[in-house]
Amino acid sequence: MTEQLFPLKYLPLPLGQVRPRGWLKEQLEIQSRGLSGSIEEVWEDLGPDNMWLGGSRDGWERGPYYVDGLLPLAYLLDDENLKNNVSKWLEAFLNYQDEEGWIGPVEGDPHRDYPRDPWPIFVVFKVFVQYYEATKEERVLEVMLNFCRYLNQHLDAHPLRSWAMFRWADMALCVQWLFDVTEEGWLLELSKKLQKQGFNWQNHFTHFIYQRPQPVDKLKMETHVVNNAMGLKTGGIWFRQSKQDSDREAVCRALTNLDKYHGQATGIFTGDEHFGGKDPSRGTELCAVVEYMFSLEMLMTIFADVALADRLEQIAYNALPATFSPDMWTHQYDQQANQVICSIADRGWTNGSEANIFGLEPNFGCCTANMHQGWPKLAAHAWMGTPDGGLAKIVYAPSKVTTQINGKTVSIIESTEYPFRETVTLEIQTEEKVRFPLHLRIPTWAKNASVTLPDGTEQTVESGQFFVIERTWDQGDEVKLQFPMEITIRRGFNGSVSIHRGPLVYSLKMGEEWVLIDGTDPYGDYEIHPTTPWNYGLEIDLDDPQSSIQVMLKPVGPMPFSPEGAPIQLKVKGKIVPQWGLVNSCAGPIPASPTSSTEPTEEVILIPYGCTNLRVTEFPLVR
Repeated sequence: MTEQLFPLKYLPLPLGQVRPRGWLKEQLEIQSRGLSGSIEEVWEDLGPDNMWLGGSRDGWERGPYYVDGLLPLAYLLDDENLKNNVSKWLEAFLNYQDEEGWIGPVEGDPHRDYPRDPWPIFVVFKVFVQYYEATKEERVLEVMLNFCRYLNQHLDAHPLRSWAMFRWADMALCVQWLFDVTEEGWLLELSKKLQKQGFNWQNHFTHFIYQRPQPVDKLKMETHVVNNAMGLKTGGIWFRQSKQDSDREAVCRALTNLDKYHGQATGIFTGDEHFGGKDPSRGTELCAVVEYMFSLEMLMTIFADVALADRLEQIAYNALPATFSPDMWTHQYDQQANQVICSIADRGWTNGSEANIFGLEPNFGCCTANMHQGWPKLAAHAWMGTPDGGLAKIVYAPSKVTTQINGKTVSIIESTEYPFRETVTLEIQTEEKVRFPLHLRIPTWAKNASVTLPDGTEQTVESGQFFVIERTWDQGDEVKLQFPMEITIRRGFNGSVSIHRGPLVYSLKMGEEWVLIDGTDPYGDYEIHPTTPWNYGLEIDLDDPQSSIQVMLKPVGPMPFSPEGAPIQLKVKGKIVPQWGLVNSCAGPIPASPTSSTEPTEEVILIPYGCTNLRVTEFPLVR
């Protein structure tokens, strides 16, 4: 009997069945008007001379990385210009296969002697999966199978090493998908070879030994922030074949250990470029942010765990937008939770001196190529199918899903300004009555959440679970969700506090001056200098934070993830802490809480982390 994979608990929908609306669509349109839609014109590495397109520049990961984000952006927006651009790259990928099955240039990592490095082709496979789901182009399966045969024949003599050894799960994920589509049993044997030769992430996360910032002279591939963000999903992917609880549990241990030793208020962990500990002045690479999101999206399909989707939203609505300029023309290589100046300076990191400026290619070009996948893949995975023939709401954001259920076309329109507001309305559109279950994620933080059914019945629902409504749906039926967003305080580095409300983290609103230091506006390199004080401690009643903080709502405009467009402000009392100053061009170590200050009490304005460019997110408490 042919080996079978553990069935997915939630099913990714083919690309194009979910469409963004409202602020989410506007965010994708900002992305398309920014660097994502113009990068080939302004960055030579992805221009006509790219080796994947027949030129002589970068035949490694940058082209595949770029298309992995460009493709879902094009299909979610149904943008013909972007689709034409995707088509050019897809034809290059599909036609770049030799007689043996190898795809693409024979050029490996420029820093390692590994000419037939399969790692970039792992990313090409992620592109192929999305493209096939969107178009059903049969050539995709043929090319994928041919490369898998090549890999299966050559891995024994030329085993995985370098990046491919640490990122093997990205290929195993695609091989498992290909098995589900083709039912070619030998593909699971190939997956086993990848697992056997790949780095043991389950052991790494279960017996986690990297509990401190990594010294520059002892860096390893297993301490690399992006490798770890990718490796997070390995336990889940391999669980589909092993069906061992130890693999499932490794995912939980990964989240727990990364949070415990390197975690930040936004749900990410430090790595600038390697583990940096819990100090909020240490950085996290942009590639790690988008890869962490993708890992969570894939793990949701396997485990359907509310906590995973909570984490996905936390990262997507805080860390993701904060690492771009609001117009998405520039980005940082590394972001900081306490980021009070962006400048070229030696910060003692494992990255270069320009890693925290905003620019076209700060520090290294991998993020310039890979950053494009964050928003589109989040939107594409906002809804998923369910094995019982229904739909599941994974991520809350304005959207519309259209799919076939029991032979009938069904759409659900999601109207909301979440995460900036507490209410979500789902409207059913169907020409005929149809029965199916609707799985609604109730965030863990949403205490006393309520659901109002189409007949007007309102009921309180338990947080941290999926609330399932199974009924016969009719045209115009509505479900309304209310997620009360209470203010919570979390303790962090040196006893500091961060302020949370729903999925959003709040940071000090700072005055800023952008200084073009190289290149051409709007995609040049910029330092950002503060024009207002930053070294505040907060006066908060930890037992009753609601009494210490005033919430001010503003309209959700066309660019909500910007300092000027922030749809929410929090007002809190605080004092300047004079002894807290800059160290190595960063906010120095946070004074232990509670700390003292003889400065006058002021009203301090906080805005969502994702709306900031400069910020303080972890504050000392003042007496």
